[in-house]
Amino acid sequence: MTGNGMRHRAEQIALVAMSATGILVLVADLLGWLDGLVDSDALPKVTLLILSTVTVFLLLELERLKVLDNVEAQLSKLDIDAVARELKHQHYSGVVQVHLRFPEDTFTDLVRTANNEIAILQTWIPNLQRFEWALREAIIGRRVDVRVLLLHPSSPVARLREEALRRDPALAEDVKANVERCLSIFESLAADVPKRDQSRLQVRLYNSLPSIAVYKADEHYLVSSFLHGQLAIDSAQLQVDGSGTAVGEQVEHELATLWRIGCEVDLADWRRSLSAIAP
Repeated sequence: MTGNGMRHRAEQIALVAMSATGILVLVADLLGWLDGLVDSDALPKVTLLILSTVTVFLLLELERLKVLDNVEAQLSKLDIDAVARELKHQHYSGVVQVHLRFPEDTFTDLVRTANNEIAILQTWIPNLQRFEWALREAIIGRRVDVRVLLLHPSSPVARLREEALRRDPALAEDVKANVERCLSIFESLAADVPKRDQSRLQVRLYNSLPSIAVYKADEHYLVSSFLHGQLAIDSAQLQVDGSGTAVGEQVEHELATLWRIGCEVDLADWRRSLSAIAP
């Protein structure tokens, strides 16, 4: 018999003995057998015997209670949040949430807490003015690098995207004018940045088929598609956490590819710079 089995057997014997003693004392008291024992102090001894039996039983239970303490100690070592994140990454490839449209408040909060890099890949940024102040704060206040990829306004692809949006007359857009408006905003933003940090804001124009729209803050991404008759910010957005996840790696690869083929814009005079960049 193992040590645990012997201890369990001893506990059973102690419980039986304690119960039997209690019953015998109760019966003896009802029959008057204990009346003659009061003067001889036998009753207190019987009571002491019962209490001693209870004490022995509790001592035997201490080891089991120690096991429970050990279980709690082991559980305390587990990082439940980390385990949950790992399971999300395994099952959803880094996607932690799906938004019906671009969550401006969420992205603004991510920009405000970013410490390394902010990146945007778009044809143009329709909602740039909503978080321009947060980009300025990130560059000037925390010296965060900001990289922006926009579609070349004179690109044939720009005209194709314009046609795709024009299928719904209510959503007719001038892609060229919208890209140039974004460049004007970035020109103003660059003028506010101290000279030592001006290189932290970089804008490049690409002439390629739009793949996905990406808003990145450190290792957090909001990713959407370019659908016909609908702006990218009005379509479903995948919120992805982790550049090492399956989706995060694909997004990073796309950003790197377009950044490599893109042409940098001189924000000090983007109009002159634009005329020198062939679509």
